[in-house]
Amino acid sequence: MQRTVAILKPDALQRGVVGEIIHRFERKGLKLMAIKMLSATEAQLEEHYAHHKDKPFFADLKKFMMSTPLVAVVLEGVGAVAEVRRMAGVTSGREAELGSIRGDFSISRSKNIIHVSDSPEAAEEEIVRFFEKSEIYKWDKLHSPYTFAED
Repeated sequence: MQRTVAILKPDALQRGVVGEIIHRFERKGLKLMAIKMLSATEAQLEEHYAHHKDKPFFADLKKFMMSTPLVAVVLEGVGAVAEVRRMAGVTSGREAELGSIRGDFSISRSKNIIHVSDSPEAAEEEIVRFFEKSEIYKWDKLHSPYTFAED
């Protein structure tokens, strides 16, 4: 099983779609391993968005991400990274397909509801960045054999 991170951004919280998004992950069959609200620090965001540090929108991105609490989750399942990325849709809400999280809840490129890990390696880094080991729970999902079959 693979783990990944999804961070529901301030626009998800402000618009009241957090429960709907988490419900989609659960309906898909992904296992919720951790969930919490957090206030991201400037240091966390600078590390998390280091690849955007020299871009003109970086200061606004940090300000936006610090404007309200975030909701962070760790999800587990077969191919979880790719599956959660597919469910999120492409970065721009205007270009994301209807049925994806961004396609259904966003019309902006920058206010795009959700961050998801882009690789298994990034997922592991993000788990450590946003969660303590004690916040991640191990438990058996009773219908997993019916959800994943022989996968």
